[in-house]
Parts: sequence; structure tokens; C-alpha cells
Amino acid sequence: MLKSALKCKDIQIRDPFVLPLEEAGKYYLFGSTDKNIWGPGTGFDAYESDDLSNWEGPHPVFRPPADFFSDANFWAPEVYAYGGRFYMFATFRRKDNARLGTAVLASDRPLGPFEPLSEGPVTPEAWSSLDGSLFVDEAGDPWMVFCREWQQIGDGEVCAVRLAPDLSRAEGEPATLFSASEAPWTTPFVSPRYPDTVNYVTDGPYLFRGDDGELYMLWASFIDNRYALGVAKSETGGVLGPWTHQPEALYRDDGGHGMVFRQFDGRRALAIHAPNRSPEERPLFLEMKEENGAISVGEPLDERD
Repeated sequence: MLKSALKCKDIQIRDPFVLPLEEAGKYYLFGSTDKNIWGPGTGFDAYESDDLSNWEGPHPVFRPPADFFSDANFWAPEVYAYGGRFYMFATFRRKDNARLGTAVLASDRPLGPFEPLSEGPVTPEAWSSLDGSLFVDEAGDPWMVFCREWQQIGDGEVCAVRLAPDLSRAEGEPATLFSASEAPWTTPFVSPRYPDTVNYVTDGPYLFRGDDGELYMLWASFIDNRYALGVAKSETGGVLGPWTHQPEALYRDDGGHGMVFRQFDGRRALAIHAPNRSPEERPLFLEMKEENGAISVGEPLDERD
């Protein structure tokens, strides 16, 4: 057990992402860790654990260089082991056009320091985009799946774009996979900033293969202005779909932005943040179930001493 361990209730974090490294016997927890993620960006911190209950940290894993393209809204870092290094996909608000975009950073170690790899965001410059997530297809080709912001287009979209083999840039044009309103479980998001438009939110896509070999996607939206998590399945088994949505939300109790990881005992778990309000958001780990082509969640994982 780690010394001076923190419990999940002690960690304010949004958009939690868990990287298990079995050879080290450690789980690494990343996420949006600025106390006020809606304001100036400080960087990203991470935590490490050997049991998902007791965490050590925070460890600073990214602090922006002086010439960094963003100084606000540092969101949703996801860290992957790929090609012998560690790559972080994270969202930032650009200084030059005030739009959101996902950039790629890299490090030789899971706790960084991470340094910019891409020249600014790899999402389209004219788009406001967020929550880029890495997916490597069966041919070994990397893709980034991301959201096009509802604040720009009203009905938010989930999109995908091929990446260069070194992950430093996009290759080709992005494809739209679906719009938020296509899912049967979502409802319009009522925002006082946009009172005269009908808005649907897309947030936090994450792709994973089920034990049945099917390709699933987690993504978040809202039900009656309450944060919720849904799941869709690719009918072709490929990233371009088409995607069919489970009719009911996977989690609807004001939590979401989920990802799936495998515990060291082989069982899968779902990571989300809940509730969806600052400064109360905390990491929550739930049992994940798969049965007859459907994904569901069980009880929270036990808090062990």
C-alpha cells in the first residue's frame, strides 16, 4: 500500500482516465485537475495506486512552456502507452482564435513530464473540438475520435480522423460518426447562454473492444440537464460505424465522461467523474458488465483499506 495515501473522496478531478501498467504494478490516474477548469490553465497532475483505492500524489505531469498555444481551459488528458512511449491527448483553448482543440503531448515516462508533440491542436483549426481519444484499429492504424462542440453547431457531433503513425498530426479530413440527437436517451441541453437554440451535447468519447469482439463507444450527454453516459456499438466493427445506440443511458446519476480499463485481476472497470459540478467532482470506479451484446454497470468498486 502507498504511504500517505489519498482516497477517491480526497481527489478533485474531472474526466478521469486510468492507465494500468501491470509491469509496474501501478494504476495511473489522469484528468482535469485545475481547481477551476473553466479559467486559466495551470497544467495537469496525476496520481498513482496499486489497488484503485489508495492514491499517491498529486504529481505534476504537464506544465505549459512559455510559448504554449493556450493559457486557459486545460481539459481531459488521456495517456496511452504506444510505440514505446507515452502519449497524452488533451484539450486546450487556443489563444489565437479562442476555439477548443485537442493536442498531442509525449513523454518517455508515465508521470512525465509531457511535452508538446503536435504543432497545436490536431483537430481542425476552424472547429471548436474537444475530448480527443486514441483508437488503434485492427490494421494497427491510429485514429483520434473527438467531439465537435455543441456551442459551435448546436447539435454536437462525434467525429473521427486518421492520425499519422507518430501521432503528431491528422491525415485526411475528419468523418462525422453521429450527432448527439440521434441517440434515443439524450434530451436537449437548456443553457442560459443559448436560450433561443435547441442544443444537444456530445462529450468524452472512448472506444473499446468488448469480450465479444464488438467495438463499443462510451460518450456523455445530458438527460433533463443532468449529466449522463451512454454507449453505442459499431455495426461493422470499425471506427467509421455505422453506430447504433443502446436505448437507455448507461449511467444517468449526474456522472459521466467515462473510460474502460482492465484491472490486474482481469476484470474490467468503468471510470467516470461524479457529480458533474465543481468543486465536488470525484473519480468513481464501477464494475462493468457485458452480456448478450449489451453493456451495463454494477456497483462501485469497494474502497479497501
